[in-house]
Amino acid sequence: MVVVFVLVAVAVLALLAGVHRYVWRRLVGDTTAEGGLARRAGTVAVWVLPLLSVGAFAGGRAGFPFWLQRVLAWPGYLWLAVLLYLTLALLVGEAARPLLRRVLARRASRAAAAAPAVPGAEPAATAGPAGAEAEPAAVPRTAALAAASATKTLPGTPAAAPVEAATDTDAPAASPAPEPAPEPEAEPAPEPAPHAPTGPSRRLFVARAVGGAAALAGLGTVGYGTYGVLRGPRVKRITVPLARLPRSAHGFRIAVVSDIHLGPILGRAHTRRIVDTINATSPDLVAVVGDLVDGTVADLGTAAEPLAGLEARHGSYFVTGNHEYFSGAAEWVDHVRELGLRPLENARVEIAGFDLAGVNDVAGESEGQGPDFAAALGDRDRGRASVLLAHQPVVIDDAVAHGVDLQLSGHTHGGQLWPGNLLAELANPTVAGLERYGDTQLYVSRGAGAWGPPVRVGAPSDITVVELASKRT
Repeated sequence: MVVVFVLVAVAVLALLAGVHRYVWRRLVGDTTAEGGLARRAGTVAVWVLPLLSVGAFAGGRAGFPFWLQRVLAWPGYLWLAVLLYLTLALLVGEAARPLLRRVLARRASRAAAAAPAVPGAEPAATAGPAGAEAEPAAVPRTAALAAASATKTLPGTPAAAPVEAATDTDAPAASPAPEPAPEPEAEPAPEPAPHAPTGPSRRLFVARAVGGAAALAGLGTVGYGTYGVLRGPRVKRITVPLARLPRSAHGFRIAVVSDIHLGPILGRAHTRRIVDTINATSPDLVAVVGDLVDGTVADLGTAAEPLAGLEARHGSYFVTGNHEYFSGAAEWVDHVRELGLRPLENARVEIAGFDLAGVNDVAGESEGQGPDFAAALGDRDRGRASVLLAHQPVVIDDAVAHGVDLQLSGHTHGGQLWPGNLLAELANPTVAGLERYGDTQLYVSRGAGAWGPPVRVGAPSDITVVELASKRT
């Protein structure tokens, strides 16, 4: 087992190193001058930011002071989200690079073809009226200069006399030799036509264009996803018909909230937003289905205190998630009880019209506190409808075996960061929403917080109001 863990850790570190190298090359190496300030700054960032990410993840387990965990959390976690979407954007840019280079090359070719073939050439002669002599054709400037110099006499040489006719005195005198054409005035050289950059300049232009677009896309995506978490979850409403639910319980509303993840980033204000949102729905019962915290009671006890303000006719209930077992589950169970929530540790209570049961998370098995379905559901009256609170969807098979009508879960975050939903689908029977397994229905909430990066992309946070409906007439 240790060998497998080491191999996985080495593979993950190698992957991260390769991704950082790729991002540095495309965003820094290809776009900045060697030895320049921009390159030095980019290189330092690529070294420092992953160290902050390691510190953010290891801080809680290593027992860092809570203030230091908070200092490391924001840049360390956010960098991981930025790295993900920078990498995805740059990979898309790889397909755009040859297309952009081809467009620039064609533009440069058209610009070169439109430029004059011989600089300084004059327009060609135009034909005059019928019977008139044509004007001399335009000649290049070099040819005109040569013709003009041919008609000049050398210094000290007498000028040639006019030539007379030798035999016919009546013949008209020969026309005098034409005077040499005046030397044309020098014309300014035409300015080169604007065209796309060529050679190394073209490569630099493409690298900066693709890198800049990738940076904008990555940072914009992370910024929007962070805003979605910090503004708080939105309310989602669904109706779930239960065959054994009596008409007296028709319309019973359960506010389901999971994965709040109080920690170095999400604190008391986050809890207050969640409590206010739940109370605004006026539920009959509140179900907190695990992963309330990422830290100890000593560090986060005050952050959880607003939970004491939850309001519901039939009370508020809590079951553990896997992160409670990383943070001192026994202490947290005692603390939420002090705040007015009732923990269901492999236990069941009778609510008007149905049984409400809860089981510990499977992570508790390492401490001898795993789920016990027999204790929670074994001796119940199966003629009554039952609702089970279980943090992870993977226990759905046990719920089916014990005749549960509806299981309420969280844990998946809906994937949290696309395309994380594809990975979540590999490990969970349902990632988000309502699905049926035999006679049992499973509803999975996306959660109200975030783990690691406080960012959600393609998986908005939610608090779900589940309204139970009776099928009995």
